[in-house]
Amino acid sequence: MPFVIGLTGGIGSGKSAAADEFARLGATLVDTDAIAHALTAPGGAAIDAVRTLFGDSAIDASGAMDRAWVRARVFADPDARRRLEAVLHPLIRRESSARVRAAPGPYVVLVVPLLVESQDYRARVDRVLVVDCPVELQVARVCARSGLSEEEVRRIITAQVSREARLAAADDVIDNSGTLEALRSQVQQLHTQYLVRAASA
Repeated sequence: MPFVIGLTGGIGSGKSAAADEFARLGATLVDTDAIAHALTAPGGAAIDAVRTLFGDSAIDASGAMDRAWVRARVFADPDARRRLEAVLHPLIRRESSARVRAAPGPYVVLVVPLLVESQDYRARVDRVLVVDCPVELQVARVCARSGLSEEEVRRIITAQVSREARLAAADDVIDNSGTLEALRSQVQQLHTQYLVRAASA
């Protein structure tokens, strides 16, 4: 198995920017969010199960899962969220594992937003890397890019594991409260360390 870095962070923390930089430096990127999008796209492997769970209202005109409708439903109903996760998580786990095994790069960055919440994922990675920034900055970034209200963003943040718990689980931390250049500099330093660790693993 390749050397695997589990990259995580709260919504709006900058996970994608960090992941893109690792990929630019030559790491193999396996993004569980991208896998989830593919599974719930038109013709995706999870579409029939989502329709069975929630009915036709959960599927938009293109045949994809209606993410806004489903998000509203699962945030209002924890049981609905658990049932959706029971459908999606095994499919995501299977596909991400296959991609990790097939990775051509010197090491793998496995992007898992809910890594700290899932002990299963912790067992599948060699190191946990957390991208961190203050909650107020998370809120501002997500509101600016998504069109969600501040109340909706704070509800999403509250539903995720706390910033403190995420940092407590970290082997490495990227402080993304500054500029993109500062983020890139930290990624470069970690990339150098991970190449050494991967070579000796």
